[in-house]
Amino acid sequence: MSTAPHSPAPPAAAADEDEARYLALKARDARFDGRFFTGVTSTGIYCRPVCAVRTPRRENCRFFALAAQAESAGFRPCLRCRPELAPQSAPWTLQDAGAILLRQALRLLDAPEAWAEPEGGALVARLAARLGISDRHLRRIFEAALGISPLQYLQTRRLLTAKQLLTDTPLPVTQVALASGFASLRRFNAAFGAHYGLNPTQLRREGTAQQNGGHPVHLGYRPPLDVAALLDFFAARRIHGLEEVEGSTLRRTLRLAGGAGVHTGWLEARFDDTRPQLLLRVSDGLLPALPQVIARVRALLDLDADPAAINAVLHPFFPSGDGLRVPGTLDGFELAVRAVLGQQITVAAARTLAERLVRQFGAPVDTPWPGLDRLFPTPAVLAAADGDALGQLGIVRQRQAAIVALARAVDGGQLDLSASADVEATLAALRQLPGIGDWTAQYIALRALRWPDAFPAGDVALHKALGVRDQAQPARAAVDAAQAWRPWRGYGVIRAWSSLV
Repeated sequence: MSTAPHSPAPPAAAADEDEARYLALKARDARFDGRFFTGVTSTGIYCRPVCAVRTPRRENCRFFALAAQAESAGFRPCLRCRPELAPQSAPWTLQDAGAILLRQALRLLDAPEAWAEPEGGALVARLAARLGISDRHLRRIFEAALGISPLQYLQTRRLLTAKQLLTDTPLPVTQVALASGFASLRRFNAAFGAHYGLNPTQLRREGTAQQNGGHPVHLGYRPPLDVAALLDFFAARRIHGLEEVEGSTLRRTLRLAGGAGVHTGWLEARFDDTRPQLLLRVSDGLLPALPQVIARVRALLDLDADPAAINAVLHPFFPSGDGLRVPGTLDGFELAVRAVLGQQITVAAARTLAERLVRQFGAPVDTPWPGLDRLFPTPAVLAAADGDALGQLGIVRQRQAAIVALARAVDGGQLDLSASADVEATLAALRQLPGIGDWTAQYIALRALRWPDAFPAGDVALHKALGVRDQAQPARAAVDAAQAWRPWRGYGVIRAWSSLV
């Protein structure tokens, strides 16, 4: 492949930004990992800021906000720093309607469940219809903001995922192609060769064999990340049989259902002590759905957060909270049920009820660890549960009704609790269910929908942290006090809760 041409001289503001990016590149500053990529015109390769190769000359560097932009300009991904390992970054703001639409479109395209959608214009038309705009307007938004089309963005996401699967797992190439959203091996080979000038099998490497039944995958993140605080949050709420936390390691069972069928198994996520990355192992049963597992683990541990942007707003209010993240979930339905069980009771009491629910209704699963042997109940199972069975677990009638209604809505397809769901529509649908008020809906939006501005205004602990619980309208006072946190109120809530510990 020929090297990419030099671009015209950028405007002064863009030139200043590129100079700052070059300094970050020279320092190999992990805080900027995923926030930009560097295309090197002398090699035709693009890299992450943390790449360990010799720093290229400034005049040979072009900078891009997205990997898809670098590939559209003719650059190939570096085989050493591996751009597919970088935390994701989306250049959006909350300033205008176009940026909001772009943000939502990128969220939908980032979801592996969408990668098997129809190719070409049919995919763009479906995406535009979901956003309530024309496909022409959607293309215009992408071209204006990113300089690429929706299909170019999606193709890069698919190919980088395939590159990671080829490098880190022993999955057959055919399975890699299907897991990455390609309809056939022929189309996959053609796309891979056209973009990267390589045969997919050339990326196979030694060391992808199993380790204790699992396959290692590396996931990057931007520091700072308070690993201890994040894992302590999960440890305090762990459900025996379903999950466990040991040191810097979290283990979980998981069930994934989708167009490719149902996959069950276990995963182990361990934070690397020497560099900002997570080491993820998954069981054989989850390998065919590895892209979905990776996306959910990144959401679970908030690995795609941009601390620089968040801390720029929240540091003056919470100086000691710069490394805190929003704990997510592997499954939106599971999180919603646990939120209902936790209404108006202690964390320990909610954990006890959840353990009983899992033991009674969850299916068994094999793992290498004694006691980690249960899957969370499916929506279909809880939708069919009767009040007596739930009551025997100690769940009061109001929460019985909420759990069953929630399960029926999810099982019937009326309610989407994934990270790509429409936030406002989902909040409205949740509030219409019996036993689910604004606090529960906002909590679900925070952890399951990954909405960074979610704000459970009625939370008593939040009122205490903000010093407003004795006011006549503490919820209103909390909303007023948190206006300066926007658009990161959800992260502010986590920092406020942490200040009480």
